[in-house]
Amino acid sequence: QVQLAESGGGLVQPGDSRRLSCEDSGRTGSVYTMAWFRQRPGKEREFVAAIARSGHGPFYAGSVKGRFTISRDNDKDAIFLQMNSLKPEDTAIYYCAAGLFFSSSYDKVDTYVYWGQGTQVTVSS
Repeated sequence: QVQLAESGGGLVQPGDSRRLSCEDSGRTGSVYTMAWFRQRPGKEREFVAAIARSGHGPFYAGSVKGRFTISRDNDKDAIFLQMNSLKPEDTAIYYCAAGLFFSSSYDKVDTYVYWGQGTQVTVSS
């Protein structure tokens, strides 16, 4: 079964870069769309970026476009989030999500069936 595991979180300073990784350790080969969401303190979980196996995406939230880059390794069913020019408001728990098909609602929490445990990113001086 699909088992998502994130890594790469930590404490960084404003302006720094950080790379998050997420892999389907179950190696099912069945995930089609994978995405990053985040939950900031006191806020609801929100879409960050998504990418599908072929022909769809990448897609970005307006707040991260131009600073974050999502990429995918289809052989490993893994995705990465390169985060540059980090700001204190990027502080959040970052979650990896996966679905078995592409949906035009790629930015909605309810679209995704599988979720990782999350990794904390703290941007502070």
